[in-house]
Parts: sequence; structure tokens; C-alpha cells
Amino acid sequence: MNTPLAAPGRSLSDSLTINKRDAALERFAELAGRLLLAPLFLLSGLSKLGAYTATAGYMASAGVPGALLPAAIALEVVGSLAVILGWKTRVAATLLAAFSLLTAFLFHNNFGDQIQMIMFLKNVSIAGGFLLLVANGAGPLSLDRRPGLV
Repeated sequence: MNTPLAAPGRSLSDSLTINKRDAALERFAELAGRLLLAPLFLLSGLSKLGAYTATAGYMASAGVPGALLPAAIALEVVGSLAVILGWKTRVAATLLAAFSLLTAFLFHNNFGDQIQMIMFLKNVSIAGGFLLLVANGAGPLSLDRRPGLV
């Protein structure tokens, strides 16, 4: 496919400057997206450690065995750190997207309660953000892009 080197009315150096600016914006946006998406899970996982018994009770009240709590904590803490660092990002994002959808359906399924409906949609939206990471990867400012660390 033939593509012009420069947009009409722009010189080649103008196009290169724009491409560099776009690349810098893309790198920043990918890093910022990961840094904005993952802390929710890190803090949530750590708070479950501090309120372990209460969280296990809440899970049981929704029909989810409390025995799954250690796995949920590990996924939230390790998965969020992996996303933040950009390490094994696609795997971590896949697991966290599934976790977000699963918790939406298990814990926020009372659509007669507006707050629960909003929480459900929040989880679905977060899963969408993680799926974008699955599709696009962590970007150049990540451990995934460092040779020998993948």
C-alpha cells in the first residue's frame, strides 16, 4: 500500500514532528491508563487482608465460598502490580477482566437498586479497560518490552 510521506500541505519534517508527538502521547497514555486502572484492585486486595473475616462473610452471603478469598486477594494484589509494572500484562489484564465481570454478576446483580446497577456497570467498564490492555499490550514503558524479562 502506498502512503504519502507527508500530509497534504505539510512538509516531511512537520509530519515527523507530529509522529514523534503522537508516539510520546501514546506512550504516556498507555502508562497513565495502567496507573489509573490498577490501583483500585491493589487497594481492594490489601483491604480484604485487613478485613478478612468480614469479607469472607460477605462472600458467603452471596453464595461464594470464603475459601476463594485467598485467591481473590492474590489476583487483585499480584495482578494489579503486574499491570502497573507492565509485566505479563496481557495475562494479568485477562484475569482481572474476568474477575471484574464475575464480581459484577455475583455481587452487583440487583438492578432494582440504582447503586448496585452503577456498581455493575463500573465493573463491566473496568473489564473493558482491561480488555483494551489484552488487545494492545502494556506499551513501550513496561517490563513486557524489556528484553529478557518476558
